[in-house]
Amino acid sequence: MNSSQIKHFDYIFTGTGLASLMTIYKIILSGKFSEKSILLLDQDLKKTNDRTWCFWQKEDTIWDSVISKKWDQALFANENFKRHLTLKPYQYSQINGIDFYSFVFEELLKHSNIIFLNEKVTDINELKTHVFVGTEENRYTCNYLFNSIYTKAFAKAQTKYPVLQQHFVGWFVKTETDAFNPDEATFMDFSIEQKGNTRFMYVLPISKTEALIEYTLFSEKLLQTVEYENEIQKYLEQLGANQFEILEKEQGSIPMTSYPFWEKNTKRVLNIGTAGGWTKASTGYTFKNADKKSSQLVQFIQKEDFKMNDFHKKNRFWFYDLLLLDILYHQNELGSRIFSSLFKKASPALIFKFLDEETNFIEDVKVILKCPKVPFLKALFRVIFLSNKV
Repeated sequence: MNSSQIKHFDYIFTGTGLASLMTIYKIILSGKFSEKSILLLDQDLKKTNDRTWCFWQKEDTIWDSVISKKWDQALFANENFKRHLTLKPYQYSQINGIDFYSFVFEELLKHSNIIFLNEKVTDINELKTHVFVGTEENRYTCNYLFNSIYTKAFAKAQTKYPVLQQHFVGWFVKTETDAFNPDEATFMDFSIEQKGNTRFMYVLPISKTEALIEYTLFSEKLLQTVEYENEIQKYLEQLGANQFEILEKEQGSIPMTSYPFWEKNTKRVLNIGTAGGWTKASTGYTFKNADKKSSQLVQFIQKEDFKMNDFHKKNRFWFYDLLLLDILYHQNELGSRIFSSLFKKASPALIFKFLDEETNFIEDVKVILKCPKVPFLKALFRVIFLSNKV
């Protein structure tokens, strides 16, 4: 294919995960980009229910029509205590991946200036006046590229910032007998054996006999699939659910790191989603952060003189996340103790506000003082010492 045959676009999105689809949907809602040609490239057609997103909310959102379940209460537990949390003024909400994809693509297909192609990206090359994008089938160019294809090597190839994974296997099950409380989600149940790691069960009950149960770890190394599944089966038995049917399975691994992915942003290429550091490093929560960042991005690129590498701004919450990850990297078994101290004493509304990065400094201190002091002081020393050495 010669250069005259290469099709040019104003914007190209490489990868159509959560961040890209949120951004595209908000681009459409803004009404400001109808004259822009936009191409979305992904090797995945987004036709399967491959993941579940959850987030907490106080007000209505533009995603409300695809929320499948909401909870006003949640359970936190470890081997010594249980706390039933009243979440008001928040609600905990669940969105199934397939519902979200269908919702966005239905709107996207109404706009002739936006094209989705099922092609695998093989090459991205930034030139002085444009960006070249190669796929297995075609070649394209654009003025600006938004990349959400995560490159593990960037974070793995360095030692300055700890890199953990939030990794999990989930079963959506239907039990023969009542085993769940559909009015209460289980955020973290640390009562299971920790085995030197940060391990917990996460339960999203849809009815008394249906729930998504995930065995989740915050740790460096992944397990064999059978290890996750054995623990889920054991947990179901503890709930009295000896007979059940597995309706769906999901499996994932989300990077947890304060590595500054945004430093890879350039004049014409902006990394978004996990590839751009949009995942909340200390918890792995993605939906709320991507929702905020995508709104900021759509506002940002409406400016006539925007510069892609000016988009990201580092804040104090990045440093808080770095401290927690440093602790869990060096002493992974402390996770239960840290999260338990927080959820045992603090107001759920304050915790959510803190995790949403909306607290003021006084509120930050109230949250931080709930946590064990010695591990954080040690982490603070390591981080400061490290930053001075690098």
